Amino acid sequence: MNLENFNENWKVELPKFDIPAMREHTKNAPTWLHVGAGNLLRGFIAPYQQNLLESGDTSTGIIVYEPFDSEIIPAVFAPHDNLTLAVTLNADGTTKKRVIASIADAFSCDLERLAQVIANPSLQLISLTITEKGYIVSPETVCKDPTTASTALEQIVLGLFSRFESGVMPPALVSMDNFADNGAVLYAAISTIADAWLNATTVDDGFTEYIKSIKCPCTMVDKITPRPSQSVAKSLAAEGFEYTKITMTTRGTFVAPFVNAEETGYLIIEDDFPLGRPPLDKAGVHLTDRETVSRAERMKICACLNPLHTILAISGMLLGYPSISKCMGDQRLVKLIRTAGAEAMTVVPHPGIIDPVKFLNEAITQRFPNPFIPDTPARIATDTSQKIPVRFGVTLRARADKGTTDLSAIPFFIALWLRYRMGIDDSGIKINLSPDPELPAALNILYGLPFGKSIDLRPILSDENLFGVDLYEMGLGKKIEKYFAKLSLGEKSVSNELTFF
Repeated sequence: MNLENFNENWKVELPKFDIPAMREHTKNAPTWLHVGAGNLLRGFIAPYQQNLLESGDTSTGIIVYEPFDSEIIPAVFAPHDNLTLAVTLNADGTTKKRVIASIADAFSCDLERLAQVIANPSLQLISLTITEKGYIVSPETVCKDPTTASTALEQIVLGLFSRFESGVMPPALVSMDNFADNGAVLYAAISTIADAWLNATTVDDGFTEYIKSIKCPCTMVDKITPRPSQSVAKSLAAEGFEYTKITMTTRGTFVAPFVNAEETGYLIIEDDFPLGRPPLDKAGVHLTDRETVSRAERMKICACLNPLHTILAISGMLLGYPSISKCMGDQRLVKLIRTAGAEAMTVVPHPGIIDPVKFLNEAITQRFPNPFIPDTPARIATDTSQKIPVRFGVTLRARADKGTTDLSAIPFFIALWLRYRMGIDDSGIKINLSPDPELPAALNILYGLPFGKSIDLRPILSDENLFGVDLYEMGLGKKIEKYFAKLSLGEKSVSNELTFF
């Protein structure tokens, strides 16, 4: 990818800053290291830094380190001079294209070079997108010899050891992965690694004290950035853009010279950076305190987005819709998720920096109906039993504590999920249930259950670990039983009962 070859007819927004100067400044005094060379970085995080470079509010870019998949950098970073074509997929069917050039350098699986970057005194922050499972750490699994560090976090801690030996204060470590209390989880994980090395006598207690001083701000990240789309590639090729090859690495990562993402996105960060930070607030990032981040996260995960996504996914599986956007063409489902959102919002604290009503309406009218976002009900329905305690259980507990149990949409969804677990769609055809390996054993009784057969749901609905409350004690158990009985009467029962909303 060469900027000189871009055709003005492509209607691509090109970088408005001196790229060679940015790279030279970054080489001499790096400020930002990002670990994880995925699509979220290229399509969501890097554009913020580009905004600052274009406004003149910073002079350095982002250095990228990929700790897991050594094929990504050679496949799409190196051949295209670290440039990315970011394609925004608007809900109205149009697209916006922008070349992202704020990544100054990128490399992978080079511990010596990683240590050099981390030890540089100018470094202010290390951000991460390594997926939630990358933070799972236990003393038993931590490598005992730091030089054999293999996981992303072990490699970062090894780099921090070089910085410690140089006598330089630690930078902030910022998880930008989408899960609750990510900063606290990151801090616990790196502390576990340092303690394991101390117990193995490979480091002294001075280093563990150093690790204890590290700040790990919490963040709320909200942006749908799916893997590169073949339809987007075809559209770009039709316009004459030649860099459209989509590569799947041997580790199963899908990458391309372009990334595609929805228009809407939110990045909220706890403002706790001891060595300073880029002025991200000038680029559109919300900088605030941890409590506000937590409230925004609860608004999204427990009321205005994630639970509604799950309702659409389970409904879509039963009704045979191929995508979330197709689900939104069914006005019965739109009414169902609006009602569920309203029921949850009554117990969600206002974040202050985002209007929950606006956020909810944006999800329903713009984000979910976006036909460009290739989210399938099957993908979203994965691990539903693990999602329910947070996405619905928090609301149920709060409602129970307040004594307000006049709910309809949320108990209807629970009955709908139990109906889905029968493994038969609304036409009576067997469906492949999405993976849910931690599913409570009590639900296995539902699979293969014939239409119209009664069953005792008490062992399921009284499970406080699954729903956050005993639904019978809350007064919803019998209501859910009635919903389930009607939903499982026979073919088209789901469609018939959706008219209730």
